[in-house]
Amino acid sequence: MLVLLPPSEGKASAEAGAPLDTGALSLPGLTAARETVLAELVELCAADETKAQEVLGLSDGLKGEIAKNAGLRTAGTRPAGEIYTGVLYDALGLASLDAAARKRAERSLLVFSGLWGAVRIGDRIPSYRCSMGVKLPGLGALGAYWRAPMAEVLPAAAGEGLVLDLRSAAYATAWKPKGEVAGRTATVRVLQSKIVAGVEKRTVVSHFNKATKGRLVRDLLSAGLDPADPAELVAALRELGYAVEAQAPAKSGKAWAVDVIVTEL
Repeated sequence: MLVLLPPSEGKASAEAGAPLDTGALSLPGLTAARETVLAELVELCAADETKAQEVLGLSDGLKGEIAKNAGLRTAGTRPAGEIYTGVLYDALGLASLDAAARKRAERSLLVFSGLWGAVRIGDRIPSYRCSMGVKLPGLGALGAYWRAPMAEVLPAAAGEGLVLDLRSAAYATAWKPKGEVAGRTATVRVLQSKIVAGVEKRTVVSHFNKATKGRLVRDLLSAGLDPADPAELVAALRELGYAVEAQAPAKSGKAWAVDVIVTEL
């Protein structure tokens, strides 16, 4: 099973730790592309704070992120699983997984990133600010930039099992599973169900969405479940107590649509 996750907007500080070595990151086929984005981001943030703030879409309160980006090559690093924070990662709770579940997480989880393309949770990275929606002056929109290198690398990383896609829309632009890989991909939405005037209403609510995605990944890892395809995923989630509705694709080369229905966190 390969689980595709979005990063968090906010990130923990790395502070102490060995400096970045892009050649040591997982998915070495992305190294050249990572170096290109890194060089562009560092140069932008070191040269023009005002332009960098505009390009990165930062409020005045987040201007400190610009200096952080300018120093990425010498900044300390930590495992990506410690850098990413926020609702999804709090619910996932990597630090509190037992040893066996942690090993499964290190093999299975892949976090998408505007700067790195994608990293595994054990990859050592510095804290940074660069979302997939950013348009760098020399590279353009990062979602589009990453498509070619991702298309070269990700099919092999997907192996032969389930691809569980929990990414937000911006990060899904960087790689769309195709062909045979798409057929064993499940794209998951989390919908909150509420009764309004006697009628059920279902909506996507960010907090419910992120927390439930983190929780269901944790539950799969902790239970040692490794579904081989979307149908087995649906069965596994139901076994874990989730209310799930699934729709198989109408034709080959398309992903399954899986909805997890929640009423409360």
